[in-house]
Amino acid sequence: MTGAQRREQLIGIGRQLFANRGYEATTVEEIASVAGVSKPVVYEHFGGKEGLYAVVVDREIQSLLGAIAGALSSEGGSRALLERAATALLDYIESSTDGFRILVRDSPPGQQTGNFASLMSDVASQVEHLLAAQFTNRGLDPKQAPMYAQMLVGMVALTGQWWLENPKAKKRDVAAALVNLAWNGLTGLESKPTISHA
Repeated sequence: MTGAQRREQLIGIGRQLFANRGYEATTVEEIASVAGVSKPVVYEHFGGKEGLYAVVVDREIQSLLGAIAGALSSEGGSRALLERAATALLDYIESSTDGFRILVRDSPPGQQTGNFASLMSDVASQVEHLLAAQFTNRGLDPKQAPMYAQMLVGMVALTGQWWLENPKAKKRDVAAALVNLAWNGLTGLESKPTISHA
């Protein structure tokens, strides 16, 4: 196995163990054992468990941000973008369940970036400008857009966590309900919400 192949193998093993057992419960010894290598090989590639975890988290963040950014950069009205963004998050959870589990677990002590809260803050920053434009069009104060972006992204992210634990709920139904609440608010909920732009 080449060095690059070994590195990818260790990343895959680390990803699976972090998802199943969590950061704290996963050891370098376990990672090395599953890979069939000695502990120094893990240290050589990543400097330790923290380094491996950082690589795994960074890849997941880039994957999720890429999906959401793609949804937000596509053409369409505000509701269509909201539908696509909600669906992109749920698609990521469905296709990368282990990755999402890693992102929503507590990060190692002292880690300031690469945790779920910082990821959602990054997503909210991308949503702000879309909301600011909508607020301006509706005669609302665009300075309120950052706060509403946090609310919207938080609602979608927490619903994603709920869906991960309740997989019997159909993805389209969850996305439609999210958009229904976000778009219509509690006073304007549709009785049978649907997704029309995803």
